[in-house]
Amino acid sequence: MMQFTGNPSHSLHQIAPFSIPTMNKNQIHQARPWPGFPTSKGLASFGDANCIEQLLVHCANAIESNDATLAQQIIWVLNNIAPPDGDSNQRLTSAFLRALIVRAAKSGSCKMLAAMANAHRNLSVETHTFSVIELANFVDLTPWHRFGFTTANAAILEAVEGYSVIHIVDLSSTYCMQIPTLIDAIANRFEGPPLVKLTVPGVPKDVPPLLDLTYEELGSKLVNFARSRNVMLEFRAVPSTHADGFASLIDQLRLQHLVYAEAGEALVINCHMMLHYIPEETPSPLPNTNSNPYTFQPTSNPSLRTMFLKALRGLNPTIAILVDEDADLTSNNLVCRLRSAFNYLWIPYDTVDTFLPIGSKQRQWYEANICWKVENVIAHEGLQRVERVESKSRWVQRMRNAEFRGVSFGDETASEVKTMLDEHAAGWGLKKEDDDLVLTWKGHNVVFATAWVPG
Repeated sequence: MMQFTGNPSHSLHQIAPFSIPTMNKNQIHQARPWPGFPTSKGLASFGDANCIEQLLVHCANAIESNDATLAQQIIWVLNNIAPPDGDSNQRLTSAFLRALIVRAAKSGSCKMLAAMANAHRNLSVETHTFSVIELANFVDLTPWHRFGFTTANAAILEAVEGYSVIHIVDLSSTYCMQIPTLIDAIANRFEGPPLVKLTVPGVPKDVPPLLDLTYEELGSKLVNFARSRNVMLEFRAVPSTHADGFASLIDQLRLQHLVYAEAGEALVINCHMMLHYIPEETPSPLPNTNSNPYTFQPTSNPSLRTMFLKALRGLNPTIAILVDEDADLTSNNLVCRLRSAFNYLWIPYDTVDTFLPIGSKQRQWYEANICWKVENVIAHEGLQRVERVESKSRWVQRMRNAEFRGVSFGDETASEVKTMLDEHAAGWGLKKEDDDLVLTWKGHNVVFATAWVPG
């Protein structure tokens, strides 16, 4: 947990109540019959996850084919069986329903639905901007981020043992929240604390979580914290963005590498749930009739992710850590993407009941962030669709193709993770897959952690 001091902010942004106007009886009776379409008395039978997933798929197809009548029929059903304040599956469904209507409004297809979305501004998702203290407490609520922090810090400490200068490049979605714990551990080294250089991409993120500090202000807090632990920390924010594969950051690191490589400086690349924002699109094996003008077509040229990883390999890092969510949301086919997202994002909704009470501010912030992710995956295309998570197996292959070699996490690291998991709900678990560690919820993969050295 971060150990900064300060007064938490009490401002609150939350998801506005979501409602869809119910069609009148004439509209329903005039609608084209849909096989299996239920009457209001039969809605209860549509409550299980498989049926809901199928309804969402039918709704997506109707919107993409500009079939407003069928889309409205399905929306009527989903709106009646999935209130936004219902159980975890209902809230998940409500988020997907909202995202589909936003997609209709954004793309201009299904003009009746677009008009409906424009008339009802409660479709917007408002995410909270955190203070440092709020964000530190927020990421400690669940193992979703703590798992990656714990595994990465253990691997980093082992890799940099004996170095007097450690340069950490922190590509993290959580604004260096991992770093104070790492500094604490470094400060207690037997050989004494090293000089720590910390470099981050210094362009404000436009994806949750959001922080109410500039990177300069954050850097000042980290430097002061390190000083309190008798560790000399140099902080640098390089203007760089995921949209171009952190090109300017890579250029700066190349220059620094030429200067410091022979000085015995350890270079640590810490990638925590950030690389999946680098643009990537996977062609679908299914026919794609989507004529959405926002869609860009993948080419045969090397992707930005491939070029980024090869550039990292060229820096010859002491160790590279890759932690991310274990799902596949890169398909250019909406239905494929919807199915993958639905079968992964039920997990954060299912877990929230174990650590946040209904009606709490933190729960509202937490679910707003999930809703934002659902909307980004479903409603957007092209460079606006930044949530492009890839599975562990694909990242492993990418790292190997870039001439990295995987290194195994030790038993002590696994034991430390298990101790951390004991602080949380019983559904969380840990498993080892080859050299890697995977966080699970009720047996389902959630987040993976991998460690790499130049091959």
